[in-house]
Amino acid sequence: MNETTICAVGNVATQPVYRELATGPSARFRLAVTSRYLDRGKNEWTDGHTNFFTVWANRQLATNAAGSLNVGDPVVVHGRLKVRSDVREGQSWTSADIDAVAIGHDLARGTTAFRRTPRAEAGATAAPDRPEPDWETPPSGEGSQQAPEAMAVT
Repeated sequence: MNETTICAVGNVATQPVYRELATGPSARFRLAVTSRYLDRGKNEWTDGHTNFFTVWANRQLATNAAGSLNVGDPVVVHGRLKVRSDVREGQSWTSADIDAVAIGHDLARGTTAFRRTPRAEAGATAAPDRPEPDWETPPSGEGSQQAPEAMAVT
């Protein structure tokens, strides 16, 4: 697929809005990404231009984002970039959206406590548990290489 993927590091600018849709959970929030550069004349870091993105999350990511993110949180967002142009009331508008694949707190700027989401209860359609395969490790010796098909699996 020829999609533009992006990894944006910034701050949550608006509280996530969570919705239950017919297709499943959805959440959106605005992400502020400000460039910083070293002003050599002043010998200090200076804020540059701020870009704003609307981040869209779906399914379990939406549920987790809505329950985990607050305004001001430093985050890393990975997803597909979608730039849209529109004319509203005679004015031209351009918006940049990120269809998120992953969202996480930026650990370079703080700490967080991770909690796993509980799994859904196993129903009648769940696959039966299968035991872990018993893989035999091939003998290792210097300079000896064994073809993959020669490795024994029990």
